[in-house]
Amino acid sequence: MIPSILPTYNRAPMNFVKGAGPWLETDDGRRFLDLGAGIAVNALGHAHPALVQALTDQAQAVWHTSNLYGIPKQQDLADKLVDATFADTVFFCNSGTEACELAVKMARKYFFDQGQTDRTDIIAFEGSFHGRSSAGIAAAGADKLTHGFGPLLPGFAQLPFGDHDALTAAITDTTAAIIVEPIQGEGGIRPVPDQCLKGLRDLCDEKGILLILDEVQCGVGRTGKLFAHEWAGIEPDIMMVAKGIGGGFPLGAVLATEHAASAMGPGTHGSTYGGNPLACAVGCAVVDIVADDMFLANVSLAAGAFRQGLEGLVAAHPDVFDGVTGSGLMLGLKCKAPNTDVVAAGYDAQVLTVPAANNVVRILPPLNMSHDDIAEGIARLDQAATALAGGASA
Repeated sequence: MIPSILPTYNRAPMNFVKGAGPWLETDDGRRFLDLGAGIAVNALGHAHPALVQALTDQAQAVWHTSNLYGIPKQQDLADKLVDATFADTVFFCNSGTEACELAVKMARKYFFDQGQTDRTDIIAFEGSFHGRSSAGIAAAGADKLTHGFGPLLPGFAQLPFGDHDALTAAITDTTAAIIVEPIQGEGGIRPVPDQCLKGLRDLCDEKGILLILDEVQCGVGRTGKLFAHEWAGIEPDIMMVAKGIGGGFPLGAVLATEHAASAMGPGTHGSTYGGNPLACAVGCAVVDIVADDMFLANVSLAAGAFRQGLEGLVAAHPDVFDGVTGSGLMLGLKCKAPNTDVVAAGYDAQVLTVPAANNVVRILPPLNMSHDDIAEGIARLDQAATALAGGASA
């Protein structure tokens, strides 16, 4: 008999009922250190006082009115994001998946309105992840995402990660855009080097196509900049944002230049819940904290401490780990042991991590973790690795 919750997840055997900062407590009283942050969502940890206050205040005022009317908190958040980024305009949605849908529509509609109606193709990269909608799985193209869900939305091509010659050759008169994650998350914490991002920007300018950045996982302070592309000194035309921007409340956004968004007039896109007062009140509180230069500097300090600790783990457990990858607090442990075994051993050590492709374990902690909590996280990962190595040798 099928369960009452559609069985699309392989859930770990824990039920969390309470959280504070980087800590979660189960219904049987165990405390876990959360180094996954809801897959890079809880950017400020659990139950952050400023976010709780923002949500409480808004909940006592107006929950929802729809986008048929002005929403003051939505306007406030849009203004904050425009002031802090490359963007001239913002559309709010509920998730990264929805952000992908609009990014694809925006790029295609732009060229349609330019009279280039054949320019609909979008180039993506192997190992990418852009959500699980029809556009998202077609863009990523991986069999594990697309199997059984055909026919796929046409107009997408996937190129090998880092193959510059293949990229140049793939651009034709029907190419509308390139979509790329500055750091692949699901794909195994694979950063695109700064010089390659610069090259992508130059190539798009040369060919007259749009650059779409997917910063759903790597954005909102995770790398020590507000958005990861800032390290390369470039700007996209369209950017997908979600996860951390809501601090745990469902919120996504598409940020765009006036040029790229010029075809998106009334009726071309919409959302019932997107940008509702509750979500945007929390989003405003998140941006006020995370966009602060001092906060971002502290993210970089925490990232340095975490990476040093992880490098020590690799050296101490060469049979379990093979290296560290990533940037800021978007880090990956390359594993020799199966990464799912590492994650499971972490459960026994009461520390939460997230598996990814290429046998990588993702480390995506809250951005405001203390150095004491970082040290505790390293100690618990060490405990997990020790247990795993002992089991392997037994």
